This record gives sequence, C-alpha cells and structure tokens, in this order.
Amino acid sequence: MTTVLIPGSFDPIHLGHIDVVDQALELFGRVVVGVLVNHEKPSGLFTADERVELAEASLAGRSDVAVRAYGGLAVQAAADAGAEFIVKGLRNPMDFDIEQQMALMNHSTAGVRTVFLPCRPDLGFVSSRFIREIASRHGVVDHLVAAPVAAALTARFGPPSHPSGTTT
Repeated sequence: MTTVLIPGSFDPIHLGHIDVVDQALELFGRVVVGVLVNHEKPSGLFTADERVELAEASLAGRSDVAVRAYGGLAVQAAADAGAEFIVKGLRNPMDFDIEQQMALMNHSTAGVRTVFLPCRPDLGFVSSRFIREIASRHGVVDHLVAAPVAAALTARFGPPSHPSGTTT
C-alpha cells in the first residue's frame, strides 16, 4: 500500500477535493489529507483545527484516510506523513500551469514527485474561494460541499436565501 499526501488549505473542503481523495485511495491505497497552515497569513474562514474537523467529518467512513494539519512546506508534510508522492487535483489548464511549477520545485528541492489527478468534469468549476464568497452572501452551496461543511457554513453565515428573497 502506497501512502500519498494531498496538501491544501481546504478552506473549506468541497466535493472536488473529496473526488480527488477517492481517486487517490483507489490508485494508491492510503491518503493523508494535509491541511497546510501558513502562520504568516491570516487563517482564512475556518481555523486550522476547524478545517481538520470538517475534512474528517466530510471524509468519514474512508478507513485509509487520515487528516492532519501541517505548518511549513508541502514536501516537509509529505516527509512527516511518510508519503511517497504528493497528489494534486487539476480542474483546468491554469491549475496545471501553477501545479507543474510547484511539482518541479518540490522534486528539485526534496526529490518528491507529484501525481496529477483530473477532477470529475461536473466538479471542474468548484473552488473553496467561490464557496466562501457565495455562502457569505447567503447563496446555496449545499450541492458543492459535504453535509458537515454545509452546516458549518450555515452556522457561520446563516441559512441560504431562496431566489425569491425568503430564507430557508
């Protein structure tokens, strides 16, 4: 069984992330979801502990998945997790351009290889940034995130509004 690291901010984790985790499980056998924390940047919408809890709840029932918070570089997290590879999900060509540069740097500096997995076509538009923005304006995102994340977003921002302007 090969262990891989899927690093990211996961602020919040969404169905696109979960799809990549499921693909990596099928291909490699053991996945560590690394919630990366940059202590020099603001924490984002959810704290690192909240992001770990939401990822664990969203990925519940997957016995070979662990979720851990890491400070520092993804290659350091990969070493700490005992991961043989870093796995990154790709939604579009822009993702590839950014991720390819990071993958080459990670391999150059630490010898860690990155495997790219395309997300399902129906999830190619999903991003944490858009989910945060839509939820903060009381839009509906329940179809883009797992139930624990939908509940956390509702607790943070209130329930989504219907198109007619009434709330649920």
